[in-house]
Amino acid sequence: MNLQPLSDRLIVEVLEEEESTVSGIVLPDTAKEKPQRGRVLAVGPGPRDDDGKFIAMDVEEGDEIVFSKYGGTEIKVGTDEYLILRESDVLAKVVGTREPAGATA
Repeated sequence: MNLQPLSDRLIVEVLEEEESTVSGIVLPDTAKEKPQRGRVLAVGPGPRDDDGKFIAMDVEEGDEIVFSKYGGTEIKVGTDEYLILRESDVLAKVVGTREPAGATA
């Protein structure tokens, strides 16, 4: 990929959600919600402060994130599709591993 995001923008590869429910029902494309998880592929230098210096971003390349459902701009580079987001569209970073719903320790 030959894209470098500017300012406080990120280039994100959208991670597809599960295609079936917990009970095994396969969901058609029309019933799926728009994905909200992705992996950061590139990070801009960050916004500038009043003195013109860059403010460091909170996310880094390789981070898995959760972002606003309708945030960002979808782009296509060759056959690959990416999302360009502002850092403010990122809701959370995914840390650690997930426990399945209803799991007990």
